[in-house]
Amino acid sequence: MQNLNAAQVNVRGPFLRELMERAADKLIPYQWQALNDLIPDAEPSYCIRNMKAAAHITDTPHGGCVFQDSDLYKWIEAASLSLTWRKNAELEKQLDETAQLIAKAQMPDGYINTYYQLHDIKERFTNLRDNHELYCAGHLIEAACAHYEATGKRTLLDTACRFAALIDREFGREDGKKRGYPGHEEIELALIKLYSITHDEAHLRLAKYFIDERGAENQYFDEEARARGASGGWSRSIYSHNRYYQAGEPVRQQKHALGHAVRQLYLLSGMADVARETGDETLAAACKEMWKDITRRQMYITGQVGQSSFGEAFTYDYDLPNDTVYGETCASIALFFFAQRMLKLEAKGEYGDICDTLLYNGTISGMNLEGNRFFYVNPLENVPERSRKNQIFAHIKPERVKWFGCACCPPNLARMLAALPSSLYTYDKNTLYVNLFSGSDVNAELDGGQVKLIVSTDYPASGRVSIKVCEAFEGFTLALRLPRWVRTYTLTLNGKTTPTVMDEGYLYIERPKAGDEIVYDMDMPVRVVRAHPRVNSDAGLLAVMRGPVVYCAEEADNGDMLWNVSISPDTEFEAVKCAKMDIPLPALRAKALRTQEAPWDEYELYSDVHTPTYEEITAEFVPYYAWNNRGKGEMRVWLRESPLSAIR
Repeated sequence: MQNLNAAQVNVRGPFLRELMERAADKLIPYQWQALNDLIPDAEPSYCIRNMKAAAHITDTPHGGCVFQDSDLYKWIEAASLSLTWRKNAELEKQLDETAQLIAKAQMPDGYINTYYQLHDIKERFTNLRDNHELYCAGHLIEAACAHYEATGKRTLLDTACRFAALIDREFGREDGKKRGYPGHEEIELALIKLYSITHDEAHLRLAKYFIDERGAENQYFDEEARARGASGGWSRSIYSHNRYYQAGEPVRQQKHALGHAVRQLYLLSGMADVARETGDETLAAACKEMWKDITRRQMYITGQVGQSSFGEAFTYDYDLPNDTVYGETCASIALFFFAQRMLKLEAKGEYGDICDTLLYNGTISGMNLEGNRFFYVNPLENVPERSRKNQIFAHIKPERVKWFGCACCPPNLARMLAALPSSLYTYDKNTLYVNLFSGSDVNAELDGGQVKLIVSTDYPASGRVSIKVCEAFEGFTLALRLPRWVRTYTLTLNGKTTPTVMDEGYLYIERPKAGDEIVYDMDMPVRVVRAHPRVNSDAGLLAVMRGPVVYCAEEADNGDMLWNVSISPDTEFEAVKCAKMDIPLPALRAKALRTQEAPWDEYELYSDVHTPTYEEITAEFVPYYAWNNRGKGEMRVWLRESPLSAIR
């Protein structure tokens, strides 16, 4: 299966188009300023400075993290993707100049990595485990592919191909090559993108090698560390035997997500790509097994993953703390990428369901409504004083910041949003799959012929989707995802109920023809949700959802000490305009209870004589992604459950 791309899909929105415009108008220009260290009072990026030094334009030492180059490459990818749906001559000029700068910094043999070029080039490829060379190479390749596809210019693509050729000469199972693989996965999926453009079998073969070799008996990271006289790294922790790096055993034998969350999900994305390109059923089966483990046992209600701040990592099944959660923005984006690739492996609605959850919750929560402040960590519960005064919670920021010294998340979010036109639809032979719902114009060539659709919806504000078929061929089939949260729906063809085939989360409409109008109306009531009984962090708690959108309670609407607010599973909610924020989704209001502090006094910390007393309040809930846009304050997704009788 393949994605429709931006040339075939014009996204009109409103919700997704607004996100795309925010990326183009705010995120991408702002991040260019950050990469050039022009944001006042923000942590420096050093990216452009490092590249100019590597190109011998300036003489400055390397600044920032060992993987700092990747921030620039992700920005190039995002900016290039934005050009595919909105032309911008000034931006294209910036990209051309940046591509030329990178080409100038590249060494004659094809190597490019400013950390090693500005430190000791003799040390290159001696610490794959920790120093992210192949990770940076992967992001360069992805940037080059996006730039070439957007502009047709080869400067950056040729740079990436030269580097890929060097890596191919260095790594593999042939005599004289290193049998290594990256400590931080990324190059695997990047090489598949490069292969889709070059059709060079060497790129596919190298991607497959990195996956097949990972976790092999030789345990390359241990050999490499011994040669450097170094320690075991993260493996000297609970992530022993290189499990932190997903290298404790071959990938086809791994059953549980473990270690650094972004690395795990980039690896799985690459595995899904290689499985699709090669027809490797064992690799596809491993992806499906890991998908189940992550989404059914280690994923938050918002789609976020990575429970532990120690190692930004997965932990164990049903361990989902709301207060110490890591939930890195990059990890949510990486899960979105993995889900998109699983949609290309097989037509199962559950992959689109998770894309839905991520798109409207755990990814875009990583930026504010202006697109110029960012979260690295995305908690489901926040008490600002606790973050300031208890070291355990120090990783949770009370408000979004201008930039990070380790700024992987903002440019990652920009490239995800810029790629939205290619995230909505997939096709297989004569079937077009509607995976995500957005107002859009589709003009695509399938195996059987041309298809033109006009899709109108304000999803997720409502569940009504109208599809006008402007052109179709004989034998065309349209497949509409039926989200798992939908309890009732109607589907009509030209005003009449139409028979459909239901399979794996899709409703199949066979042989719609030009002039037909399909109306798909999904009921979207507010739902009060419980977690699985094994999730001890959510025992006795309830969360609020409407469609795919998770809601939260904020101090700005409900006062402080939100842990004393409780709701009933039978509470009736009223959807109202969010008066205090300009967002396209409604706020929700409902009756709730607040535990009263009186008659306790400051001398009583514990008591066996006081019984709880309650006051009835009207609680207000806002979409989780929009929290912390009105200053610092408490926030909770999960609230205590009250007996219905207590609030009648």
